[in-house]
Amino acid sequence: MYSRRFFLQGLGVAVLGSLSTAAYAVGIEPFRLRIQHHHLTPPRWPRDLNLTAALIADPHICDPWMGLERVKYIVERTNALKPDIILMLGDYVADHKMQYEPIPPQAWADLFAEFSAPLGTHAILGNHDWWDDEDAQQSGSGPTKYGQALLNAGIPLYQNRAVRLEKDGKAFWIAGLDDQIALVPNWKLKRGNWLGVDDLSSTLAQVTDDAPILLMAHEPDIFDEVPERVSLTVSGHTHGGQINFFGYRPGYPAKHGNKFPYGHIVGTNGTSIARHLGLTAEPRHLVVSGGLGCSLLPIRFGVPPEITLVHLGAEESTASV
Repeated sequence: MYSRRFFLQGLGVAVLGSLSTAAYAVGIEPFRLRIQHHHLTPPRWPRDLNLTAALIADPHICDPWMGLERVKYIVERTNALKPDIILMLGDYVADHKMQYEPIPPQAWADLFAEFSAPLGTHAILGNHDWWDDEDAQQSGSGPTKYGQALLNAGIPLYQNRAVRLEKDGKAFWIAGLDDQIALVPNWKLKRGNWLGVDDLSSTLAQVTDDAPILLMAHEPDIFDEVPERVSLTVSGHTHGGQINFFGYRPGYPAKHGNKFPYGHIVGTNGTSIARHLGLTAEPRHLVVSGGLGCSLLPIRFGVPPEITLVHLGAEESTASV
């Protein structure tokens, strides 16, 4: 028979454990920062084209969780990693109520302008960068006030466009989609559903040669539609689930159709059909960053904030430090 004392001791341990977990999830993990590495050479990417891309996703800037001092630290830490190119994947603004007064967008955009990489910094917008701009919601067009702040800071913004770059004399394309759920339902505007402002086909139509393509898309959901012509898609949006109990992500359940929560994902859509028809089909590759900030609630557990480094033209592996 268990004694009452034993029961109360067990209950106390459970309560303390819960409180400790909650304190860690709110007060410690959101302020951590790790470097997550992915080494890969996807199909159509030349093995002799070595490129290191730093992915900066979902900072959700606000005080006290992601204030300007922390943004400055993230910029400095990224620059110290010496990437060849920096890709900003959207959701710069925070939506949760547990914050002080909003930080003016130009203040953080000017800090992001301090990113340093030989091939520059390139940015797309996320859903929150659209949702938090009433004028953009009314007009249905960008770049939104957050995109404009990036442009003012001299950071190129990709809204369904592609640009050809070179490294060591070898060409590749950077393509960026606008957001897939940018416009919220609005009965006054006769908008009954969520609408995207992305255009994958017209973006890829701007590619004029056979150089490899690196595609930026805030939400990874588009991955099912990305053709084999794209060597790698990079996304954010998910925060890796933001809460991860040994693989269980309650905020990002797969049963709701969210298939790409985190990490390096190899897609095989159409591969088996192509093989059945005697055609060649190669796997498609996606890297989803765990991001830097928090959405809805300032909580992270099991998914520390990260700068994601993708090393292309290298043997496949994943590591964090």
